[in-house]
Parts: sequence; C-alpha cells; structure tokens
Amino acid sequence: MAEFTGDPEQLRVYTRFIEEIEMALRAANREIIGNQIPELDKESFFRLAVAVAKLRADYLKAVLSLDWEADGIDIAGVQDKRTIYEEASKAFEALERTIERGYVDIANQSVS
Repeated sequence: MAEFTGDPEQLRVYTRFIEEIEMALRAANREIIGNQIPELDKESFFRLAVAVAKLRADYLKAVLSLDWEADGIDIAGVQDKRTIYEEASKAFEALERTIERGYVDIANQSVS
C-alpha cells in the first residue's frame, strides 16, 4: 500500500476507500447475520442478559467459597464456571455490537 503523503486528493481517495469497505462490511453482516437472526426482540435480549448475570454470580460465588490458602486447592470447578461466564459475556457483547451496528432488525415494540 502506498504511503500517505498528505495530498488532499490522496486523502479523499483513502477516505472513500474506507467508506466503501465499511459499507460493504455492514451490508455483508446485515445480510448474513440478519438471515440467521431475522428479528430480535426485547425478551430475547433480556433473557441473555439475565443468563449472563446468573453465570457471573455463580462464578463469583464459587470464587468466594474457595479457601485460597489451602494446600492442593482444586479450582477446576471455578475455572469451568469462569469459562462459561466469559463465553456468555462475550456473546452478549457481540449481540450488543450487532444491534448497535444495525445488523439485525429489532422487533417493533413500545419502550417501557
């Protein structure tokens, strides 16, 4: 890729290129994700949020119940709970980004 020299015309070319790439990515994501998740509603979003909160609480409860100073401490259960919580948390963040970027349609509902 050529180095940017500060030329206004070159800047316009680069800016237009980035805009076109962003539009293409948005269209591809909207088509692909939108076909897999045709419509998202408040209930499904909140259901995932509650599940993540429960997993977080379960993980933290397991952390607090361990005697961290004991010899031969078995943390496998805590690790499992952390892995599940972290995966669910990342999934929730991905869903938030998907909504923010307009990749899925939101079911028409009144906001309460």
